[in-house]
Amino acid sequence: MCGISGFIDFNQSSSLQVLQSMTDSLSHRGPDGSGYEFIHNSVCQIGLGHRRLSIIDLSETGKQPMSYENFWITFNGEIYNYHEIKKELFDLNHQFIGHSDTEVILHAFAEWGMACVEKFIGMFALIIYDSKSETLHCVRDRAGIKPFFYYWKDGLFLFASELKAFHHHPQFKKEINLEAVAAFMQFGNVPTSHCIFNHCFKLKPGHYLNFSLQTSDFSLHKYWDVYDSYNKPKLDISFEEAKKETEKVLQSAVDFRMVADVPVGVFLSGGYDSACVTALLQKNRVEKLKTFTIAVPDVGLNEAPYAKEVAAYLGTEHHEYTCTQTQALDLISELPYYYDEPFADSSAIPTTLVCKMAKKQVTVALSADGGDEIFAGYNRYDYMMKFGKRLNQLPHFSRKTVAGLMDLIPADSIPVLKKKYNFHNRYEKLKGLLKDPSPQNMMLNLSRQFDEKELELLMRHLTHTLKTAYLSHQLQSDFFSPLAYMMAIDYQTYLVDDILQKVDRASMTVSLEGREPFLDHRLIEWAAQLPDSYKYHKGNKKHILKEIVHQYIPKQMMERPKMGFAIPIEHWLTYDLKDKVFYYLDESKMAQQGIFNVDVVNRIKQQFYAGKKELALKIWYLLMFQMWYEKWMK
Repeated sequence: MCGISGFIDFNQSSSLQVLQSMTDSLSHRGPDGSGYEFIHNSVCQIGLGHRRLSIIDLSETGKQPMSYENFWITFNGEIYNYHEIKKELFDLNHQFIGHSDTEVILHAFAEWGMACVEKFIGMFALIIYDSKSETLHCVRDRAGIKPFFYYWKDGLFLFASELKAFHHHPQFKKEINLEAVAAFMQFGNVPTSHCIFNHCFKLKPGHYLNFSLQTSDFSLHKYWDVYDSYNKPKLDISFEEAKKETEKVLQSAVDFRMVADVPVGVFLSGGYDSACVTALLQKNRVEKLKTFTIAVPDVGLNEAPYAKEVAAYLGTEHHEYTCTQTQALDLISELPYYYDEPFADSSAIPTTLVCKMAKKQVTVALSADGGDEIFAGYNRYDYMMKFGKRLNQLPHFSRKTVAGLMDLIPADSIPVLKKKYNFHNRYEKLKGLLKDPSPQNMMLNLSRQFDEKELELLMRHLTHTLKTAYLSHQLQSDFFSPLAYMMAIDYQTYLVDDILQKVDRASMTVSLEGREPFLDHRLIEWAAQLPDSYKYHKGNKKHILKEIVHQYIPKQMMERPKMGFAIPIEHWLTYDLKDKVFYYLDESKMAQQGIFNVDVVNRIKQQFYAGKKELALKIWYLLMFQMWYEKWMK
């Protein structure tokens, strides 16, 4: 796990000093070393930068950028099966200097070209420069675990693990993308492949970019897609056979992610996903795993007793960290620096805190993200399965009539109910679903904070809806089910742009490598073909995963409501963060920016502090944007 940055500059305006400045802005991602390669050729300047977090091959032979024959590489991530690939290359007469996975990637590319990516089990964002063909190859892993940003304007191509590196190049123009701002206000993040700045993009997961120095242009190519697995017939297999094979794939995934030359631990919340990872790892080990959990009792976030119970049962070396509300609140001011695009998932706070704790003991920590997207764990899948079918069964005329009446009767005019928490939001969402109860519309309704009408009022200038994976129609009709549709969309949207961005920044803030066994591509390729009923069974989410866990941990110990990393945003905004709200959402500040309609923001603010607590997330999204703006646009 590291940080990478660099450029192709056809204007010849860059320098080694610029490359060093860009790369060193990512020192938190790699405090163990740095490397810079500044290359001149006949048409441009090429910069390859690397900040190293030493995980595999701690010696100087693992240093980057690294070269072999006519190839140079700078690489962020891990290839877990590099030993197997290395043996295959040995048989093809390749010789190696060191023991790093980076060197294996270089030799694999020299041997097989871009097809080598098909062999990789891991997480990666990598650059390979081929001086012979004068081509730069940029590749991102299948699930999008590792970030990859790029910029292309006026003969300058920049790339980096984080946007902050771009600010250190004098030719970078930071122009805000208003469509991206609008998308952020809907989803709480900027959806891939878009970026908060014009001319900036995120390389899509499962894609690579080839940049030809001779033609000064690039092309994008897809090498993997989650829909390739969903667009296959469901397997004709018994539940017991499916459970056995699922556990086998999971076991391989967790074992691979223990490969390291430094201490490794596991984040344990006490929920099914992290308990599954821990149980599968501990069952065949004599030495005790190091497990970590965090509690913030002041704010009602305390899974520690459950995690402690699971850890004791499995026999791990458990570490529990309790922090105060003050410590959590203090972290908010730091978020805009590390999340250098606007980012509104408040669980970034406890995630960062638990990473800080784990770093004291280990350099690598396994997380359990992806379990909900793969095995149907989110509450929105419940809503779809329980209510989507019922809404679609209502006659179109009846739905249209009720929705029309709701248009005429504002939520504010309904006695008693209007005082219920979040009633206004639910009222509007129900109205939208009555008009269109399709899985596509339900998914959007459950994912957005501002709908199209609200967004139009909020934004000062007309914006167009960005093309995102939320609008995908790749799931073929022969294999379509509402559950498969929602899980596939989540895998390409919420997982990539929220969960993975959060974990990457939270872990890299403290130079900790986070690994994701549930995001081994072999697991989703297998699970996507399982019958829906094996994942969602009679109202029971993650059915097959739970049955695997119950083989190692008693069912009565595990069955409790899912907590997650919930933060009391409504309470904080009302009291502790009120001064920040009024400072950052100040009329004169917002008028000067010219992005939002000041009257609409004031109305939302006034209504929230008058008692409409369901507006808390809208206020939070606005606050997170304004804090980001002050950090990066001034």
